[in-house]
Amino acid sequence: MTLHTSPQPAGSLDSKQIRLRLEERGQSLPTPWQVPSTPGSSIPASLVRRVSNRLYVSGHIPTDADGNVTGPYGKVGDDVDLATAQQAAVRTVLSLIASVEKAVGDLGVVEAWCSLHCMVNSAAGFTDFPAVFNPASQLLVDAFGPDAGAHARVAVGVAGLPWDLPVEIEAEVQLRT
Repeated sequence: MTLHTSPQPAGSLDSKQIRLRLEERGQSLPTPWQVPSTPGSSIPASLVRRVSNRLYVSGHIPTDADGNVTGPYGKVGDDVDLATAQQAAVRTVLSLIASVEKAVGDLGVVEAWCSLHCMVNSAAGFTDFPAVFNPASQLLVDAFGPDAGAHARVAVGVAGLPWDLPVEIEAEVQLRT
């Protein structure tokens, strides 16, 4: 994996600098996604749970600039090709970053993206799950730098995802104390 990051000491990036790094790569953070309410549920919907200096970020899906769920729809390897699934994964990680920023106020408090759990709505026979998420992982490293942006990752295929979307990603993030 080639790292394309500007020289910057670890821990000195704030939200503005991270947004500039994203802009340099033709990307921008969307409005944070809002979890749809579930009829009959008394449990409040939450995308980010903070426990001490750790964030547990619920599964996110591709959204548009306004934070609305957007396609493509269908199974990767059938309805959705690899390049389109990769673009959806990048939009999903941008949505994750936006939710983290909303939860903590400034992305400068992110010490490390610890792990990503990546899921592919997979057609039978499609097995290149890691390739779907490589551009999204690279974007985290590019935006946050190699120390804070590098992460452990699992990529798995599943029989289906909400609203027949091609990808979903959840994350664990370590905050500075």
